[in-house]
Amino acid sequence: MFDLGTSTTLVTFLAGIVAGLPIGWVFIGATALGVILGGGTMTFIANSFFHSLDSSTVMAIAFFVFSGALIGEAGLADRIVNFSYALVGRLKGGLTAVGIVATLFMGALTGSSVPCIAALIPLLVPKLEKFGYSRVYTTALLCSSSYLGYLIPPSVPAMIYCLLAGQSVGALFLSTVFPGLLLALGYCILNYLYVDKYTSSSAEVPELPKTFAASVKQVCRTGWVALPALGCPALILIGIYGGIFTPNEAGGIAAIYCLLVGWFAYRELTWKRLKKALSSTVGTFGMTTLLLAGGTVLTRYLTRQGVAQQVASAMLLMFSSKYMILLMLNIFLLFLGMFLDGIPILILVVPLVLPLMTELGVNLVHLGAIMVVNVGIGVMTPPFAMSIFVGSRLSEISAANLTKTMLPFLFYVSIPVLLLTTYFPFLSCWLPELLLGANVVGAW
Repeated sequence: MFDLGTSTTLVTFLAGIVAGLPIGWVFIGATALGVILGGGTMTFIANSFFHSLDSSTVMAIAFFVFSGALIGEAGLADRIVNFSYALVGRLKGGLTAVGIVATLFMGALTGSSVPCIAALIPLLVPKLEKFGYSRVYTTALLCSSSYLGYLIPPSVPAMIYCLLAGQSVGALFLSTVFPGLLLALGYCILNYLYVDKYTSSSAEVPELPKTFAASVKQVCRTGWVALPALGCPALILIGIYGGIFTPNEAGGIAAIYCLLVGWFAYRELTWKRLKKALSSTVGTFGMTTLLLAGGTVLTRYLTRQGVAQQVASAMLLMFSSKYMILLMLNIFLLFLGMFLDGIPILILVVPLVLPLMTELGVNLVHLGAIMVVNVGIGVMTPPFAMSIFVGSRLSEISAANLTKTMLPFLFYVSIPVLLLTTYFPFLSCWLPELLLGANVVGAW
């Protein structure tokens, strides 16, 4: 079915993944071995590596990663938590729902998942444990909610998908808004039903406003304090969809805005904290660019060898229904999400499935929403889920207990939202079409 070079590349890639080698180098090494055995030249690898990074979208990703790193260091997360507490703290399960609402807001600041829980777990888990809420439950709720950072714009995975699929960044940002809001709503409902099971009746009761007027006053006061933090996503989205600046320029503006808020509005950003944020950004962005370039080298080689066309032909022979093929794509992506991070999955899968999805007539903005929701769920699916690793370490609880507590959020909310996103294209397409026009989104 495949020639020697292609077969060697695929076997080497799978062996590297199983062996736990750094995936960026596995991408490049597997491709190099296939090119050599296939009689090709290393020029192909060098050209593909360079051109994959020769894009302003890559620079935008760096700025958004930097903005996310500044969230906790500049004091923005604290103000967002206080505002979220004022909004929902009086409701049943409201104190734990604060984590969902805060993640919703912070997703619009970070564009990623791990910065959300890295900032919120130290802030919320000890405080809520004092009020009688189980440490493992609060951590599970925050870890499950963390991929709202992928769905609420701006989104780093959405930008990577656009880079690979050649779609509008603005359209992809909008396509995941309603899936993200559905996810947050579903988590709030499930939290309302489950929270009593993880709450101690003898716990200290937090002080809450006793009248409606006092509650409104608290919301207004905390909202005013949080306004500089909340102004960042508003500035980005108004700027992008108002035609003031491009999505790529928005990343730089977001980074500058967070710096100014940290320095002058909240006055919590010090040189030491700035150095920490920069160090975190360099590490994260270096890993991202290696994955992006190495993955592009591999997928371009496989595409040139005809693997994408063979995958499309095989799927069309196995299944005649577009809906069945989409279901199998979801199952495949969820399986990969159990072992790989979202960015490698996007880099590896998107170029291979594009010919098939185009032949089936799947709208590529809709496909982007499906892909982003899938890789978001991968953040919380064991055994190798980044949110579980980070959450268990920060909360000092076992990964096994955390995973068990997260499963209801996975099966009762995340998977249903994924299926709704997959089989009801209007959830992801009508908002971008409304704001950007059918010529940008295409037929769905």
